[in-house]
Amino acid sequence: MESILTTFGIDWRLLLINMVNFGLLVLGLWYFLYGPVMKMLEDRRQKLHRGVEDAEKATVALQEIEGTRAQKLAEAAGEADEMLARARAAAAAKEKELRDAAERSVESLLSDAELQAKETKARAIAESREEVAKLIVLGMEKALTK
Repeated sequence: MESILTTFGIDWRLLLINMVNFGLLVLGLWYFLYGPVMKMLEDRRQKLHRGVEDAEKATVALQEIEGTRAQKLAEAAGEADEMLARARAAAAAKEKELRDAAERSVESLLSDAELQAKETKARAIAESREEVAKLIVLGMEKALTK
C-alpha cells in the first residue's frame, strides 16, 4: 500500500492532516453556518405558518362580521318599516281628526249662516210688513182725503 502511495506521490501524514483539517472545516461550517441557517429557515417557516393561521382566523372573523352586519341591516330595515307604518297611521289619524274638525267647523258656519239668513229674512219680512202697513195707511189717507 505504501508503494502505491509513493508511486502516486501521496504522503500519508499530509493526507491525514488534510482529513483532520477537512473534518474541522466541516464541523466549523456545520456549527457556524448550517445550524444558524437551518434555525433561520425554521423560524421563517413558523412565521409563515402563523401568518396563514392568522389569515384564516381573520377570514372567519370577517364572515362573522358580515353575518352580524346583514342581521343588523335586516333589523334596522324592520324597525324602519315599523316606524314608517306608525307614522302613516299617525298621519291618517291626524288627517281624520283635522277632517272631522273641518266638517264641524263647516257645519257650524253653515248653521250660523242659516240662522243669520233666517234672521235677515225675518227682519226683511218685518220691514216689508211695516212698509206695506205704511203704504196702506198712506193709501187709505189719500183715499179718505179725496
